[in-house]
Amino acid sequence: MNKLDKFVVVFIDDILVYSKSEEEHEEHLRTVLTRLREHQLYAKFSKCAFWLREVSFLGHILSEKGVAVNPSKVEDVLNWKQPKTVTEIRSFLSLAGYYRRFIKDFSKTAKPMTFLTKKNAKYLWDPKCEEAFTSLKKSLTSAPVLAQPNVTKPFDVYCDAFGNGLGCVLMQEGRVIAYASRQLRKQEANYATHDLELAAVVHALKIWRHYLLGNTCHIYIDHTSLKYILTQPELNMRQQRWLELIKDYDLEIHYHPGKANVVADALSHAIEIATEQLIELYNLIIEPTIKEQIIAAQKQDKGMAHIREGIDEEKRACFTLDDQGVLWFKGRLVVPKDMELRKKILDEAHTSMFTMHPGSNKMYEDLKQKFWWTRMKREIAKYVSECDICQRVKADHLKPAGMLQPLTYHPGSGRTFTWISLWACPAPRKVMIPYG
Repeated sequence: MNKLDKFVVVFIDDILVYSKSEEEHEEHLRTVLTRLREHQLYAKFSKCAFWLREVSFLGHILSEKGVAVNPSKVEDVLNWKQPKTVTEIRSFLSLAGYYRRFIKDFSKTAKPMTFLTKKNAKYLWDPKCEEAFTSLKKSLTSAPVLAQPNVTKPFDVYCDAFGNGLGCVLMQEGRVIAYASRQLRKQEANYATHDLELAAVVHALKIWRHYLLGNTCHIYIDHTSLKYILTQPELNMRQQRWLELIKDYDLEIHYHPGKANVVADALSHAIEIATEQLIELYNLIIEPTIKEQIIAAQKQDKGMAHIREGIDEEKRACFTLDDQGVLWFKGRLVVPKDMELRKKILDEAHTSMFTMHPGSNKMYEDLKQKFWWTRMKREIAKYVSECDICQRVKADHLKPAGMLQPLTYHPGSGRTFTWISLWACPAPRKVMIPYG
């Protein structure tokens, strides 16, 4: 049927006809009903509904305002009791995940629960799991009405890589069309910051390919160097693969400070304002500082609580508590065993525009003035050794160019030589064969 996706959508035995005006709708209905009659297909009249301003279709509520979650489905999620087994967790995430396009940072929020579904993972429902369970329920009850995309107009895509995942927002004319997010894979946890930002862009292009391919789109990222990715002369193999995919799209990459998904906060309350205004609005939002995050993490860390209890002991004389209950070690702030938080501190000390990739010794000397944690120097050395930029650019890792040397061979009149590599031999070796 050549009218599919022009004014009619068919899913198995459900038919949805949509139009911009009553005159168009009458014509569209007549076309669809005529086609059904021609092929002797019957629709039960009691299950049909005509001339609606709002309709429930495939678990969503469709209206002229946009797409919203179905309240009856949300009620099922809200009434869901705390999962007791891995199977129940998977069932809950499957139902809630159906509406993940309405929930910003879905993967990040659900990570404590998805961790329990891994193979050989010990089932332990801790406060983080309970917080994720409650947060997902709350997010569905306050889910925004998503706008319908217009393929004749350009799209705006906001991408960001956070501590343990990737997040994207698809927008058009200042209204949210969809959210998308996923957790980092095991190997991606070792990527440099700019590679993670680029991975978020690639994720958005893949998941919204049906919207973006063939249309103009503006990509907004919070990493300045990615603005010039299309003109870089030297890229690693991963970046080259991603660049081939990016070149399929008509896009422009722009830099704007801050996390992209925050722009949807105002939209969740059905405020329609321009994208430029949303960017300005985000700049007014203040996030917790590193120090505030460390203090908050100390309160939740069991190891910190154990140190506080025995702080009067002689072997812990180096530790002190201030009036606010913050733990210090010889005047330095104690960082708990939170790998995500530690990585954030190391990223800030190594890859920010104010640090310029210092070596491990310099980085340790800078950090130890303010922070302390066990095996701190070892972790810093490991972090610097895994920095892709440092390994490729710094002079210490580049082999100095030597002087050119002529090939040595035995002279002979009228002789030329060629090199042949014999890889089929037990040990590869080169053989010099004379000709003539």
